[in-house]
Amino acid sequence: MEERLKKLKKATKKLQILNQNQRANLILNIASAIEQNMAKIIKANLIDLQNAKDLSPALQDRLKLDEVRIKSLADGIRDIAMLKDPIGKIHDGWSTKSGLKIEKISVPLGVIAMIYESRPNVTAEVAALAIKSANGCALKGGKEAINSNLALANIIKDSLGEYGGCIEYFDISRDEVKNLIKMDRYLDLVVPRGGEGLVKFVSSNASVPVLKHDKGVCHIYVHKDANIQKALNICINAKCSRPGVCNAAESILVDEMIADEFLPLLKSELDKFNVIIHGCDKSKQIIKCQSADELSYYNEYLDFELNLKIVSGFDEALSHIDEYSSGHSEAIISDNYSVCEMFLSLVDSACVYANASTRFSDGGEFGFGAEVGISTCKMHARGPVGVDELTTYKYIIRGDGQTR
Repeated sequence: MEERLKKLKKATKKLQILNQNQRANLILNIASAIEQNMAKIIKANLIDLQNAKDLSPALQDRLKLDEVRIKSLADGIRDIAMLKDPIGKIHDGWSTKSGLKIEKISVPLGVIAMIYESRPNVTAEVAALAIKSANGCALKGGKEAINSNLALANIIKDSLGEYGGCIEYFDISRDEVKNLIKMDRYLDLVVPRGGEGLVKFVSSNASVPVLKHDKGVCHIYVHKDANIQKALNICINAKCSRPGVCNAAESILVDEMIADEFLPLLKSELDKFNVIIHGCDKSKQIIKCQSADELSYYNEYLDFELNLKIVSGFDEALSHIDEYSSGHSEAIISDNYSVCEMFLSLVDSACVYANASTRFSDGGEFGFGAEVGISTCKMHARGPVGVDELTTYKYIIRGDGQTR
């Protein structure tokens, strides 16, 4: 492993001397190679899907790669190629009293390790983001997607030609992962993207800096001044469009002033998707649902399950979110502008919405092409992590013989 990482770090230096057009062309090569090898990718993915037949439909959906998704993946990679170059940006510049000319410029982080589960599209998206930001990339996907990941990784490396060494896929055990995330001599950042167990394991064992893609316990607060139809549309989209992803809503908070009207309508829509509802005692008096206990509200179900709570108003909604949120994405539905602005200001999560679905917390939807993950950290990067967040900076100082 150490020898492979040493070669990866060396290959990354070659990548970093390329200009933005050369790196963009490498990314376009990846997109074309993925489309040209679509049949090979689908064949590998079908093996993974067959092996995952005991998983829930929502988790199988995370794993699936069909023709439409592969074409969308290639298009997203082309979008990454066309983004502004994040490297070499001058953030600031000034002259000192001693006559030194100082510039603060953006530079690559170096080599990024990505440890992820379920979604094989991450293999290609992260490789493209890494190349765009002139970083090397060590990839470790989950065993449930091993065939898809290996197929994609091999296609990507072949498409990069002499620069294929800047991407390495590690098919290694959990014990070996523990060793990998201690390789701070070769790695500059590790990003765990998956379930709570994976994130805790990496955070607890890594000596490399960690950028957490933590669980998504996302909330929607339906305020008393909400447009009922708008609220229904947003709630159903946020929960049911793709329940197995981290930006899906896991809890809906409903103002008691509109609960009698709203909850029966919401249940009727959720029943169309066979959503299991875990409701508070007040909710159970209005609709038929299972009981939610104190621990329910911490759950990231990643399935057709949902928490429901009636709140007395804005203050209780904020208190609930403060207690149970994972800091990912929260939304308020209201036609009251002042209340919306207060929610946007006071809720301390990476992405905070007014009158829109939490499902937009996504690098592609934000205009980043894709993302390494949705960071729930507060240091360095927060929310969808795109190419700009895969850079750091350094100071360039030019003198003319000055001494101190």
